[in-house]
Amino acid sequence: MGTSSNAVSTASDRSTAPTERPVVRRQAAFVVLTFFGMMSGLLGGWFGAPESFVWGSYAVAYVFGGWYGLKESVKAIREPAVEIDLLMILAALGALFIGAPFEGAMLLFLFSLSGVLEEYAIGRSRTAIRSLIEMRPESARILNDGTEVTTPIDDVEVGDVFVVRPGDRLPLDGVVESGESTVDQSSLTGESVPVTKEPGDEVFSGTINETGSLEVRVSRKAEESAISRLIHMVERAQEKRAPTQQLIDRFEQPYVVSVLALTAVAIALPIAILEHPFDSTFYRAMTLMVAASPCAVIISTPAAVLSAISAGGRQGVLFKGGEHIETAGNVDAVAFDKTGTLTEGNTRLTDVSARRGAATDGGSGDVLTAASGFEADPEDGLLAIAAAVQSRSEHHLAEATVDAAAERGLEIPAATGFEAVVGKGVRATVEGRTLHIGNPRYVRTELEGRPIEGLEDGLNAVHELEANGKTSVLVVEETDERLRVLGWLGFSDTIRDDAAETIERLRERGVEQIVMLTGDNERVAHYIAEELGIDEVYAELLPEEKVDHIEALQERHEAVAMVGDGVNDAPALATADISIGMGGAGTDVALETADIVLMSDRLDRLPYAFALSKETRRTLYINFAIAFGAIAIMVVAILTAGIPLPVAVVGHEGSTVLVSLIGLRLLRFDG
Repeated sequence: MGTSSNAVSTASDRSTAPTERPVVRRQAAFVVLTFFGMMSGLLGGWFGAPESFVWGSYAVAYVFGGWYGLKESVKAIREPAVEIDLLMILAALGALFIGAPFEGAMLLFLFSLSGVLEEYAIGRSRTAIRSLIEMRPESARILNDGTEVTTPIDDVEVGDVFVVRPGDRLPLDGVVESGESTVDQSSLTGESVPVTKEPGDEVFSGTINETGSLEVRVSRKAEESAISRLIHMVERAQEKRAPTQQLIDRFEQPYVVSVLALTAVAIALPIAILEHPFDSTFYRAMTLMVAASPCAVIISTPAAVLSAISAGGRQGVLFKGGEHIETAGNVDAVAFDKTGTLTEGNTRLTDVSARRGAATDGGSGDVLTAASGFEADPEDGLLAIAAAVQSRSEHHLAEATVDAAAERGLEIPAATGFEAVVGKGVRATVEGRTLHIGNPRYVRTELEGRPIEGLEDGLNAVHELEANGKTSVLVVEETDERLRVLGWLGFSDTIRDDAAETIERLRERGVEQIVMLTGDNERVAHYIAEELGIDEVYAELLPEEKVDHIEALQERHEAVAMVGDGVNDAPALATADISIGMGGAGTDVALETADIVLMSDRLDRLPYAFALSKETRRTLYINFAIAFGAIAIMVVAILTAGIPLPVAVVGHEGSTVLVSLIGLRLLRFDG
């Protein structure tokens, strides 16, 4: 048990994870030598071997069996502190002192054996994460003037193009330039079948190209790739201990001191008051010390929690700390963002309409034709200036506008003075005129009290688009003389294929209320909600208003989860009891804020995350029942029936190994 109190290693320890294997091998060798010395001493005594051989054998058992425990005890005392290792060393020495060297040697043998098994258990729980590092290729075949040049991945720049052949692991994140293939993404996203990739599709480092050759343009540098972020986040997750683990850490010191005090009383009281003989009294006290030691309690939490983190990682679910694994099991209300979460997030511009007369009268006609060639097509002119204004924005509607202009091959004029009003719209200056692009709420609040020509036509058009499930915005021109609606844009998104099934499975997992919180308009939000069977819808929300609704949910529910992917979701994510970010399409801000990250864009991993959390909590309860039950049974048996030290040793170390193995079961959890 010499490593139990340090079961979760530091980041620096993990960075040199391969060095742990020789340590475990050395510990295993010490266990073998301890067993050899113990059995040699026992058999030598039975068969009348020289006393020097018998005691020499026991000396081997005590030295190698107590080596690591003594090191940990000395290190702890210097802090100063006391740990379970000290109890085991004192109990073994006590057995030796009263002439029971075999019992002491057996205690040290089983104690060191359980320590090796614990190291193995914890190491197994980290294996999935270490394998991610091995999955990352060291170099990429970069195309340089048509020639393939092998280049270290750290030297590859965004925009470079690399080649992958069938069977290769992708070295970096990127977008397919040419070629078609299927890619096995199971190690990163948990998808059970290979995914077809063609030009325009995103691919991730560490995944395996299967059938065809691909040319991929790099979209992120090596340290920013999906697999690098996953490794970094999991390393940080393993440093964050679960609430139960934190409680046990605080409990260990006073408990060990209490056991030492109880042992002292168990020695002094019977001798001083009841006049019991010293040898039998001391033997019983040493047995009591072994039985009361909380080794199984200490190891039960990290064995389960680290196994759960690794199991989730293999399924494309990243828990960023043990505390989140425990909390997620209590979630009974879930709030979803809409765009990029319940919908695909690949919003496309579907409608471009210039207001009749806006392109022909007065100054606004000049705006629509500011880029040459649009005189005959005012819709192209409207799209060009809208793209100019939105080219500085990261909003999904802005990206869809710019993409649509690029697809039409439009020349986009320059824009200056860009400003964004979060959750409402944007403004910028194009050709000396200020242009506003936003939803009706933007028009009402930012342009309040000023007459706007064509506003009624614009609002009617917007309402008609929204009735068809589309998101829409108005394009308004502002000059010194007046404000006028130039036109409107309509956007459409598609509901995720797995959204409805996910919501149904969440209800089966015990989620009582499912809510949508979105900045989109009421009609579109209700259209999506009705399709998915969502309980409550709150639309046209600003980021701070999403926070208000999360807080309201928290007043009515035990634990509230928020699922989102955008910058405007970050405050609500931070407020929720459990925040869940979409790892594929999610922004960096959302991923940094989230407690749990779905590394793919598959919502069906969400019910799995909640199920894994509940199974982890159940495992912790089972482990605690075993650990505390074993202590209670043995202590009572010692005080009433006087069970011998070997039985206490087997019960103590057996329960420790058992809870470690039960925790390891979570590695195979598949929901």
